[in-house]
Amino acid sequence: MSSLRNAISRRAHKERAQPEARKRFGLLEKHKDYVVRAKAFHRKEEIIGKLKEKAAFRNPDEFYFKMINSKTVGGVHRPKPEANKYTEEELLLLKNKDIGYIHQSIRSEKKKIEKLSSTLHELDTKRPNKHVYFAEDREEAKEIQSRIGEGSNTPSFDNIPSRIKKKTASSYRELEERKQRLQKLEKLYGELALQKELKKPGRKRKLREDEMVNPTSQPVYKWRAQRKR
Repeated sequence: MSSLRNAISRRAHKERAQPEARKRFGLLEKHKDYVVRAKAFHRKEEIIGKLKEKAAFRNPDEFYFKMINSKTVGGVHRPKPEANKYTEEELLLLKNKDIGYIHQSIRSEKKKIEKLSSTLHELDTKRPNKHVYFAEDREEAKEIQSRIGEGSNTPSFDNIPSRIKKKTASSYRELEERKQRLQKLEKLYGELALQKELKKPGRKRKLREDEMVNPTSQPVYKWRAQRKR
């Protein structure tokens, strides 16, 4: 019977759409949508009711330390900022680890730049770039000579395939990006090394611009000479 029931074509019942006069309110809410919305509404009502009950039965003499360790800013509770939980020795150790990581990154970046530069033809090196071409006959030799150009031993850039052009341009962009990254890492390494030296004991002062032999934008410090025992 079930197979026969399914064999008979039935009319496809469509859900009622929003009336034309109420199109501005969006899609017409169906019963399943109402069930989801009602459950969410009642769940929020229960949570608010429990909170009101807790507030009603709260002990007015109750005290906990978060009352004095936090404050309200714009109706929102903000915890009091905690003091630094690390000692000077621990902070110096963390800074040394950061400096070691940056130094390792600088060495790795330099190796990658050297490897990438060795595979590219640097324009500023002006190295001799000679190619030897072998032809089967005179006609092929003339064709190669016409492609190379008169009085030149290097092929014209226009004759290079587009795939190689794109790969070369991408390699040069990568090389430039790595050089910029290396400069930023070296600058950061210098700043961290200076902060590490400033943490060490000893009297020091910042030099004025007229006291520097080679004035720079970076701060320069001078330590007072101390007698070593």
